[in-house]
Amino acid sequence: MTTITAAVARVHKAPLSLEQLQLDDIRDNEVRVKMVATGVCHTDLIVRDGVYPTPLPAVLGHEGAGIVEAVGKAVTRVKAGDHVVMSAAYCTHCAECLAGQMAYCENLFTQDFGGRREDGSTALSAQDGTVVSSHFFGQSAFSTHANVVESSVIQVDPAAPLETLAPLGCGMQTGAGSVLNELRPPAGSAFAVSGAGAVGLAAIMAARVAGCTTIVAVDVHDSRLELAKELGATHTINGRNADVADELMRITGGRGVNNILDTTGIPGVLAPLVGALSIRGTLALVGAAAPGTEVPFEIGQSLVKGWTFKTIVQGSSVPQLFIPRLVELYEQGRFPLDKLIQHYKFDDINTAFADSASGVTVKPVVVF
Repeated sequence: MTTITAAVARVHKAPLSLEQLQLDDIRDNEVRVKMVATGVCHTDLIVRDGVYPTPLPAVLGHEGAGIVEAVGKAVTRVKAGDHVVMSAAYCTHCAECLAGQMAYCENLFTQDFGGRREDGSTALSAQDGTVVSSHFFGQSAFSTHANVVESSVIQVDPAAPLETLAPLGCGMQTGAGSVLNELRPPAGSAFAVSGAGAVGLAAIMAARVAGCTTIVAVDVHDSRLELAKELGATHTINGRNADVADELMRITGGRGVNNILDTTGIPGVLAPLVGALSIRGTLALVGAAAPGTEVPFEIGQSLVKGWTFKTIVQGSSVPQLFIPRLVELYEQGRFPLDKLIQHYKFDDINTAFADSASGVTVKPVVVF
């Protein structure tokens, strides 16, 4: 057992509490990581608030970055001293994992939201011995140290700053991967993103990498739209005072947008976007909505467009392959995710949550 400091979610919709916890010994398939930084993601917020069913008390955090201190007997990907970024866990043995579609692991909810190892144990306990859910996305990275499953660990260039790389594990990977892995827009095509938060801005950077020549950012915050221009958007729309679908059609000269990515998960925002699609266009959703949320789509006039709607998880990425690619793009100056990040001390983690929810900060990163 090792004593660590962690931010614990004990009650839904309440601030996290910094506590001393006991961390057990690593299992054969686990890696002990000393955390350097962890991104704060919208998914952490909705789990804290009870939208997804991780059992509380729990240590959340799923965009960890740190240095490997020890590895289990079965671990082959990393060794002590390696710099790593952590991403979502996957089971490695279901049909989707075996097909290289780890983002769509059949056991995703158990692996990432169950709060337990596969054998039902947790790595964490309070000082009085009561159990605390661990292994959130295989890691539970709002802690000074974590026992992380090997499938969550990605080795990265030690010359790159971990305080900057941490958000690659979820938000940046989701936005960029949705473009580069799933939508794969051809050079010269039109792309739009609804919601210019961390995920949407990552998608804009990726669209520029892909060679899109019309890149439209939609948001309700002018400051984020200005940042979107800096990162590659050719046009912006403030959804508070414009009909977004009409504006997208105007920008594309009536042709419509080839690929639209919605990061909001808000039905009233998502549904009208169908009207701005090009013939054979694609509307994709990455925004997390509460289970049971429904969206009505127009299927009369739009039938002849042959359009596609799809959902995307984790940017359809194989993290061990895709995240190192994003690191290379960052090092070349082609994926400047540092422009989105604001650092917070671990003691200020609840301020980071609040600033993320209010939009004050695009991407908070807690530094240990």
